[in-house]
Amino acid sequence: MSADAPITQDVMTIPRKVPAGPANLVGMTRAAMRDALIAIGTPEKQAKMRVGQIWQWIYQWGVRDFYAMTNLSKAFRAELAEAFVIEIPEVVSKQVSTDGTRKWLVRIAGGHEVEVVYIPEEGRGTLCISSQVGCTLTCSFCHTGTQKLVRNLTAGEIVGQVMMARDDLDEWPEHGKRTEDARLLSNIVLMGMGEPLYNFENVRDAMKIAMDPEGIQLSRRRITLSTSGVVPEIARTAEEIGCQLAVSFHATTDEVRNKLVPINKRWNIAELLDVLRTYPKVSNSERITFEYVMLDGVNDSDEDAYRLIELIRGIPAKINLIPFNEWPGAPYKRSSNNRIRAFSEIVYKAGYASPVRKPRGEDIMAACGQLKSATERERKSRREIAAETGLN
Repeated sequence: MSADAPITQDVMTIPRKVPAGPANLVGMTRAAMRDALIAIGTPEKQAKMRVGQIWQWIYQWGVRDFYAMTNLSKAFRAELAEAFVIEIPEVVSKQVSTDGTRKWLVRIAGGHEVEVVYIPEEGRGTLCISSQVGCTLTCSFCHTGTQKLVRNLTAGEIVGQVMMARDDLDEWPEHGKRTEDARLLSNIVLMGMGEPLYNFENVRDAMKIAMDPEGIQLSRRRITLSTSGVVPEIARTAEEIGCQLAVSFHATTDEVRNKLVPINKRWNIAELLDVLRTYPKVSNSERITFEYVMLDGVNDSDEDAYRLIELIRGIPAKINLIPFNEWPGAPYKRSSNNRIRAFSEIVYKAGYASPVRKPRGEDIMAACGQLKSATERERKSRREIAAETGLN
């Protein structure tokens, strides 16, 4: 990323043409939906109530057929069916790992594709969703980053991934009944394809829909947004979303981070840490998660561990150590188990939780950093990527 790059993505990353035909209600904010209903003739005094009714059908019960919305008059249902649609991304393919992880390839407007991953755990399940088609950050250890950015996802395409997963998990409650069972999809992480903070408004609107108490009903503490360090947007995230924050940190010196995470050339480690120190207080979050991929001989020394401790001192934090998930053409190797264990022990003794993330879904290329849409899986050789990064 060049030093002169804009904070938000160029307009070219957003579809220039709005598809003709009925508008999709999925992804609209409550205010936008109210305006849309008024535009088709709904009396203003009724619009707010109608939004609440439609909202519950779509996001609480998972209903996509207007004619099934039985607390609306037949005439109004017909008007809705003529003016609007309720559409989510189309599932192209589904893979299930031996460990139960699910990966879907889904198609969005324009024929583009993104990947979505569901990771089941005891008593909970985490959905990893995408915010862009491709990525602009070119982090050298990340397979997703080798796919060029195509465009931002809309709010509807982002929250639509959550709805698609709930479809596949058969987790929509029956209308009129509440279930007390543990939710299969209990957490969302914005750690899929793309940099969420380069698509801030759409991510914000989608997550507000996911957190709405009359819809999908996920607590903001159950949503984690992962950023590589778009410093100006981190403060907005605290104020306008308030979710948990994870930072793709991965290095303890600017020299190494510039190569691993090129956005560091614009906002270096010191600038990033300055804004992170205020985040927990503003967002009322418990702590920030620092993600640290373990690369053999690159960032995994004892010295790195001690520098990391000093850098984050004073920030409520957890350090997620991520064994590097190798992919064809990757220029790095995973740190040995002994090296990861030694690094973790140093961090832990300093008073920070330092869990080592267990790779999930590796056999279906669903692990961290491996997502890349199948139609654009052009792979570079190990030598080409190493030459680009300068880390041989």
